[in-house]
Amino acid sequence: MVNRKTVAVIGGGVSGLAAARAFDEQGHRVLGYERTHDIGGVWEPSRSYPGVRTQSPKDFYRYTDMAMPDDYPEWPSGQQVHAYLHSFADKHDLHRLFSLNTGVRSVDRRADGAPGWRLTLESAGRSVVQEVDFVAVCTGQFSDKNIITHPGQDAFLAQGGQVIHSSEYIDPTTVQGKRLVVLGGSKSATDIAVNAVENGAKQVTMVYRHNVWRIPYHIGGINFKWLLYPRFQEVQFNGWGRSPLQKAVAAIAKPFVWANLKGLETMISVQEGLKKHNMKPSVPIDGEVGCTIPLMTEGLMKYVREGKIKPVIGTYDRYEGDEIVLSNDERVGCDLSVLAVGWKMGFPFLNQDSLDKLIDRDGLYKLYRFCVNPDLPDLGFVGIASSFATVLNADMMAKWLVRFADGQLARQPSDAEMRDNIEMMLNWKRHERPAAQPYGGLCTAPFHLKYFEELLEDIGAKKCRPVYPRAEVYHQSLRAAPDYRAG
Repeated sequence: MVNRKTVAVIGGGVSGLAAARAFDEQGHRVLGYERTHDIGGVWEPSRSYPGVRTQSPKDFYRYTDMAMPDDYPEWPSGQQVHAYLHSFADKHDLHRLFSLNTGVRSVDRRADGAPGWRLTLESAGRSVVQEVDFVAVCTGQFSDKNIITHPGQDAFLAQGGQVIHSSEYIDPTTVQGKRLVVLGGSKSATDIAVNAVENGAKQVTMVYRHNVWRIPYHIGGINFKWLLYPRFQEVQFNGWGRSPLQKAVAAIAKPFVWANLKGLETMISVQEGLKKHNMKPSVPIDGEVGCTIPLMTEGLMKYVREGKIKPVIGTYDRYEGDEIVLSNDERVGCDLSVLAVGWKMGFPFLNQDSLDKLIDRDGLYKLYRFCVNPDLPDLGFVGIASSFATVLNADMMAKWLVRFADGQLARQPSDAEMRDNIEMMLNWKRHERPAAQPYGGLCTAPFHLKYFEELLEDIGAKKCRPVYPRAEVYHQSLRAAPDYRAG
């Protein structure tokens, strides 16, 4: 018999919806908290810039039991993803579970020492306390803007210049006739640079510290998903938990893997003219394949070739008058400075004691299956691990987490097993695959198939080994898992 729990779900985006559905479906009382006025997380229209769309094809960017509409394009727009999330919430009647405009200010252990957590909530200027049996943290990795300033910024603003975070770039009509400088080389930076050109910016300069590999939507005319998602590509990389035999085979195959990846580098470089425009990275692509590798915004290289976007390697030094002086002493005229410098990573509602248990001294997170820490009982994460298949990843994590919380995994780990696995993963990230270290080591890419198969085996679902991540196959596999209901 599984006791019914009161479960707090923090966050109403992709991951929060997955968690709310998973815990509600198993019979628990779900209390969802979303600090903004609508569900959808980063896909809520007021939080995304014009022209944003997924980096993942729609058949990977979906929940296991619900495909995106047939009339959606291969890479849906932000508005389409938001509509899809609302449709998913409607299908499973999830709106009733969420309190909107409600922020979670703190999450602490219950004062009486009993299992569970004590949440301090804030809504409409009032603070209230809610005690729960389990907490599902579903806010993703990043929640607050990374705000930076540079010398001379106040004077720049005073003379009419503008400085905004990339998330505040919401009205592209305001760039017409202006000189735009974008600081950063992420996908949001290139999206904004291209959007500004297409909306009549007079001049667009993109300033970033170093070149990175960007994956075109099509490589040699082939959809990139057929090159990066299949199993035969995943096994090229040094995944975690390899046996001595697997390592030996990998050593033998290393020259062939090198040749394959070098061929991919060459195809991208030649196709996009990277060397000609000083945009070819100096590091091999296999060292960057992970959650930090962005897709190449369509139109980026076209506008670079036409001189409409000027890429500059460097960073801001200071503002002077209506110019930005860069670290290479180059001066760039600027009316609007867009800081595409990302978001702060962390969980401000967790106290320092919890954070010390969660994060190791070098910044790597200590999580079993990217979901739970044995020193933080009755608390788990959904969506904390970045992925090339974010929605599918969150859905699978949520289905695993509810069974873990209920002690209903077919392969329920012991405390010692979790600690040994966490240590193995930390060692792998530090010594075998440094590319897995960014974002606190919270990235399952490019090992989606391996990770999903671990979750399915834990759950006791029907064994399956698709060639590439297929949500509908995982859905059928999960239907065969042992069923239960809390009550």
